[in-house]
Amino acid sequence: MKVAVIGGGPSGIVTLKYLINAHRSLHTRPIEARLFESEESVGGTFYARTYEDAELVSSKQLTLFSDFRLPNEPDFLSAKRYIEYVRDYCTHFKLWEHINLSTKVQSVTRDTTGKHTVTYMSQKTGESGQWECDAIAVCSGLHVTPNIPQIPGMENIPLQMHSSEFKSREQLGKDKTVLVLGSGETGADISYMAVTAPTKRVIMCHRSGFHFAPKRNLKPVFFPFLRRKDSKPAPPPNKTDTIPLDNARASLFDTAYVHPLLRNHTILWAFYDTYVRSILWLNTGTPEGLDQLVGEPDPEKNHVSRIFFNKSGNAGPYISNPYRRSAKYANNRVDKIRRALVQVPIVNTNGKYIDLAPWPESVSPTGVVTFSQTNRLEYERIRNDSVKPDIVIYCTGYRQEFAFFEQHNKFCQQNEKLGHSNHVNGDNGDIKTPSPRCYPLANEADVRDVWKHTDHTVGFIGFVRPSLGAIPPIAEMQAQVWIVNLVAPDYFPRPLLPSTSTLGRGSGDDQESHYRLAHPSGSRIKYGVDHESYIYQLALDMGSAIGIIDILWRGLVERCLLGMGSGPNGQTRSGWKLPLVWALGANYNAKFRLTGPWQWEGGAEEVMEGELWDVIRRRRWFWDLFLLSFLPMMIFGPLSLGVWIYATVYWLVTGVEPTGPLDLTFGLGGKEKPTCSAEENAWREKMLAKKFDFEDGCY
Repeated sequence: MKVAVIGGGPSGIVTLKYLINAHRSLHTRPIEARLFESEESVGGTFYARTYEDAELVSSKQLTLFSDFRLPNEPDFLSAKRYIEYVRDYCTHFKLWEHINLSTKVQSVTRDTTGKHTVTYMSQKTGESGQWECDAIAVCSGLHVTPNIPQIPGMENIPLQMHSSEFKSREQLGKDKTVLVLGSGETGADISYMAVTAPTKRVIMCHRSGFHFAPKRNLKPVFFPFLRRKDSKPAPPPNKTDTIPLDNARASLFDTAYVHPLLRNHTILWAFYDTYVRSILWLNTGTPEGLDQLVGEPDPEKNHVSRIFFNKSGNAGPYISNPYRRSAKYANNRVDKIRRALVQVPIVNTNGKYIDLAPWPESVSPTGVVTFSQTNRLEYERIRNDSVKPDIVIYCTGYRQEFAFFEQHNKFCQQNEKLGHSNHVNGDNGDIKTPSPRCYPLANEADVRDVWKHTDHTVGFIGFVRPSLGAIPPIAEMQAQVWIVNLVAPDYFPRPLLPSTSTLGRGSGDDQESHYRLAHPSGSRIKYGVDHESYIYQLALDMGSAIGIIDILWRGLVERCLLGMGSGPNGQTRSGWKLPLVWALGANYNAKFRLTGPWQWEGGAEEVMEGELWDVIRRRRWFWDLFLLSFLPMMIFGPLSLGVWIYATVYWLVTGVEPTGPLDLTFGLGGKEKPTCSAEENAWREKMLAKKFDFEDGCY
């Protein structure tokens, strides 16, 4: 089999690695794979579209690939260091011979037999070539084509640029008024860089609010009025720093061993929404975001199940600064008492601030901005100002485009407009030859957001966005699932059904509701997921999520009692660490290399008992272990047990397992199942031929 990988960012690199090593893990024939990258280096957006001082907002523990670690590096890597890591990954796994740099994919087409042809051109020599293959891994990423919103009169601002063009503070000049459009992590980063540069004024605009979240667990001070300055030298990093926030969740009873009825219920989201707000208020007095007095999300999206957390919080104190002395906050008696008892130290901005503003409606011929009228505090503060920016920076994200599919899909769509999907030829009447199928796009990938169920040879890797987490580890798990489905689907313990949004509730896969964000109808981005839940679901799909009995046996019995297993230097492993990291740690990808089709024997244990155990060891007893681990486990463990008892009684009464929301009538009314389309029936017959059993679904 031959597979083309389009894109040399982290998603493409990790997909390439699993493709060329699949025969060792899946016991199949070797796969011939080639990667095409238009830039002169691997690294994707980290190489082509980053700026000075850029640092990853996700931790190294979560972000780095499962089998290539950097245990001695700081928790958060700079963008420059991460590019070096990706290059070292290519060297370590001998990927360079499969990579074509400075090579742009011009088009991808396929014939009536399903074979794909990649047409590419060298950016250096201008020479073109073609490569025929059996499957396409689309890893071109979410951050390629800039999204530029249309605002009347923007041409009247002297200098305009997209964030992809911004590289350093020098581009801001001196004594300039800078208008930043967008309140995501890039917008917050650039606003912070602008306010700490010799600029005159910085205004950051937002559409519907944002939620600042810390990169690390908070470190509050008790009785701050008693605090004294410490003259001791600063300790080394990572030894006294709190752990990264994306390492804080314990997986036991959060994703592991949660009954499906509870997992798919909104009660989990409701708990975490209340939980996040309570902890933020207790530590900072601002439940809408970290030290965030203004700019909270609009009501319809102000819930943890609907937002992307903004972990670029350096701008937060500068945005809140103008509002700290307002009567609403300064004279709040309850908050005064809270601040006297516990408070995360407030950053001193030395009088500097960032003006927050609603989205611009228009710009006058003289370059003065008119902002959208809202009932927010920030609008009241800025509405009478004459804002005349010298520079505008669009931090407005990117559009999903797949230019290499356009030529082929245009041909297919023309056939559809003519009312047929075949072309006619021959001397003795009509001899119909099947036309090739159109290519799906990323938003049509209805099996775990990776491939379309009727077109499994085209995979979209790295096209979901976590609310709190990282895309590279998600891409690693997606690559694993897609490759297993491509060459060794018998490894799946059960069939992967399309989503309910494709086939309708009751006939599709109801496993997705627990990991998908509930975006409001007007959201531009609709591919958000909860990182922990999504990763765990992919592991379940492959049979890679090790169970509690197996992890206890491997850790306590094999290692502690029997003395089996030793490290590379012959030292005995501390087997008791393994189940603790499994239960208390986040869903690191190394957890899902302990078993399953991609088992990394010995190596996964080494990572968990070393680097990842160190994260558990660094947790504080009350703020980290109790509040963020044990408390949720004590709530959801008994809840899952109760739902399991309910489901057992339901099964005893009705003879079937409950699959929908909790039904206290025990389903005695019954519902008729929907009917499949002809296409879906054909697909189901194909699955049945592989001995997959459909207990629920359409007929």
